[in-house]
Amino acid sequence: MYKQGDAEPILQLSGVHTHIGEYHILQGVDLVVPRGGLSVLLGRNGAGKTTTLRTIMGMWHASAGRIQFDGRDITAAATPDIAQASIAYVPESMAVFSALTVRENLYLAARNGPLDTQRLEWIFGFFPALRKFWNYPAGLLSGGQKQMVAIARAIVEPRKLLLVDEPTKGLAPAIINNLIDAFRELKETETTILLVEQNFNFVKKLGDTVSVMDDGRVVHAGPMSDLVEDRELQQRLLGLSLDSHQ
Repeated sequence: MYKQGDAEPILQLSGVHTHIGEYHILQGVDLVVPRGGLSVLLGRNGAGKTTTLRTIMGMWHASAGRIQFDGRDITAAATPDIAQASIAYVPESMAVFSALTVRENLYLAARNGPLDTQRLEWIFGFFPALRKFWNYPAGLLSGGQKQMVAIARAIVEPRKLLLVDEPTKGLAPAIINNLIDAFRELKETETTILLVEQNFNFVKKLGDTVSVMDDGRVVHAGPMSDLVEDRELQQRLLGLSLDSHQ
């Protein structure tokens, strides 16, 4: 298993199994997320990527194995406690409170009181549509606009770890470019990012490390640059070249 340097990783999964009903989804996941930067989780559909994120967040509990975050065992922790430990999660489903305005969605995500005006302006710089629709009910927004709200909610306050599932889904190319800029700036802060994504050109530009899942296990881990440069490895692990996806 690849580890970046000798520093303690911010997140480590060791032999994690997750059952959902009668289905055995994660079958011994070993995953190391180095502290700082952006780690990518790749794999074919059904490999277990989303289940891994949901298990980290305690939305589904591991049936075996151990999850450590920032030196603490969170394997059996409840989701609210995990969120309070400074982990934010952006699900693929673009979960927003549809009946609430964009402003109210962000205010609810601010755990430490009123929104920080300076940070809010920073978010508007990446997602200017949020300013335009500030007082609109989130349920009336397009899919891409809801995705902006979901991401903004996750970063409205500093977090130690940001888990993001398919953030570019439904976004126009111009907004994806803004998202790249946002993640690049987040990488310069104390926020570590674990990203599940199918837009390979997107992750090539951002990823520092990568883990590839197949059939509920991590089958490869290493620097993103190694995977990008090795077409044979891409074909073997993913069944395609990264260049074949735009």
